[in-house]
Amino acid sequence: MECKQDQNLSRCNCTYEPCRRKGLCCECLQYHLQMRELPGCCFPDKAERTYDRSFEHFARLVTEGQV
Repeated sequence: MECKQDQNLSRCNCTYEPCRRKGLCCECLQYHLQMRELPGCCFPDKAERTYDRSFEHFARLVTEGQV
C-alpha cells in the first residue's frame, strides 16, 4: 500500500514540531497505541495542544461532550 503522506499532512493537527511521524498515520498510530495513547488527530485542537494523548484524557473529553 502506498503512503499518502502529503494528503495525510493536510488533516494532521499535531503541534509537536520535532515529530518525525507527521503524515505517516500507520507509524503514528502504532507509536501512540504502544504508549497507551491516541494520536493528536483524535483530539480537538485545544486538547491536542496539551500533549496529553492518554486514553483517560480522551475519555474525559468524550464524557464532557467535547469529542
